[in-house]
Amino acid sequence: MQSLLPHLERITGPRWVRHRRAELATYAMDGLPTRESPPAAVVMPGTREEVIAIVRELHRAGVPWVARGAGTGLSGGAVADPAAVMITLTRLNRILSIDPARRRAVVEPGAVNARLSEAALPFGLAYAPDPSSQAACTLGGNVAENAGGPHCLKYGVTANHITELEVVLPDGSTARLGSRGGEAWGPDLVGLFVGSEGMFGIAVEITTRLVPLPRAVRTSLADFGSIRAASEAVSAIIASGIVPAALEMMDQVCVRAVEASIYAAGYPTDAAAVLLVELDGSEEAVVGDGAVVDNLLAQHGARSITSASSPAERARLWQGRKKAFGAMGRLAPDLAVQDAVVPRSALPAVLDAVGAIGRRHELVVSNVFHAGDGNLHPNISFDRRDAQLAARVHQASGEIMEACVAAGGSITGEHGVGSDKRDYMPLIFDAATLDAMCAVRRVFDPLERANPGKVLPIHACREWRAGGVA
Repeated sequence: MQSLLPHLERITGPRWVRHRRAELATYAMDGLPTRESPPAAVVMPGTREEVIAIVRELHRAGVPWVARGAGTGLSGGAVADPAAVMITLTRLNRILSIDPARRRAVVEPGAVNARLSEAALPFGLAYAPDPSSQAACTLGGNVAENAGGPHCLKYGVTANHITELEVVLPDGSTARLGSRGGEAWGPDLVGLFVGSEGMFGIAVEITTRLVPLPRAVRTSLADFGSIRAASEAVSAIIASGIVPAALEMMDQVCVRAVEASIYAAGYPTDAAAVLLVELDGSEEAVVGDGAVVDNLLAQHGARSITSASSPAERARLWQGRKKAFGAMGRLAPDLAVQDAVVPRSALPAVLDAVGAIGRRHELVVSNVFHAGDGNLHPNISFDRRDAQLAARVHQASGEIMEACVAAGGSITGEHGVGSDKRDYMPLIFDAATLDAMCAVRRVFDPLERANPGKVLPIHACREWRAGGVA
């Protein structure tokens, strides 16, 4: 590594290469506190050409690498082991162009999610995927993880909004996937690359769709005396045929943490659960759907239903939801945010199971999640300095995943697999399917040097590791 550093410094300048222990500590974790490993070095390119040169140099030297954006991910996916170099892309943060007529934007991978919608706002447009970390997370990281967010219930996840990518492959060569217009021909390589969690290469130019701002928006808060009643209300709304722009749930533990923080949004702290329901569209549709939704909420036990009467009130309601994970810092130093998807009809039973798991392991578990599409986020508050407590968190996390899979669900909805859920992959995929995934990876990265050790279990790719596929 010492012989490699001068080559990296020549590419970016010494200022943008980090290798001292104290400097590397910043990059030892992403947003998940249960996976910690400092990289061998960090290099921070400032241009597309520097990214290409760095990847080519690492390929020549036979050194593995991990691409990283803002580090807000929650799966241990943007963490490197001590033999790998981390390529941090936050300096490539420009919005290169916005074409309002074609509703397209072209951005660099380090552009922050929320900045894109701010730039598109004067044209009456927005970028729809809105992770809770959108004030910090980058579009490159969103592409890597196929990020979602509250409004993806109606508008779809990142994969639905990317039309073209320029990517740097693990050998330093470049390729263009998709087309700016979004017309599909041949294999959907953009769809394959989005969500590949950094194992296929680095997107250095991203073309996104933009959507028109809705004419009308109605944001409401309903509170319930039980989590089961709130869950049943969610199923009833979706069964009615109405698709809200967002349908979010928070339980009492989460609500109380939010209301005790600077992010207080006026949620009732005596509620067992609250639902945040947002409808958008034409004035007529929002009024009509709102009446139906309010009636369904009342039928399923909503104690009260309040609607924001101004943009400021709407922003306040959303602040509590978007900043909920930050508010959890009041409960304990660390927060393990899990991510699984279950059928909406299974929500009451699975939430009961999650609560029972938490009690059995004597853990503080809270829930804040995308109820409309069954994307659960059980949060476990703990102190990772307590080894026994951390071990219970790990055990409980595995049991939560098993419960979700048993209910017909999956192990991740938007946070990715990374290193955190890698060993859960056999719960939902057989050996032949995992081998097929390995084969696809090797098309892009034959030597498996891009984000090694992520997504695929260590024992997967059996034939390849034994000497190659026949």
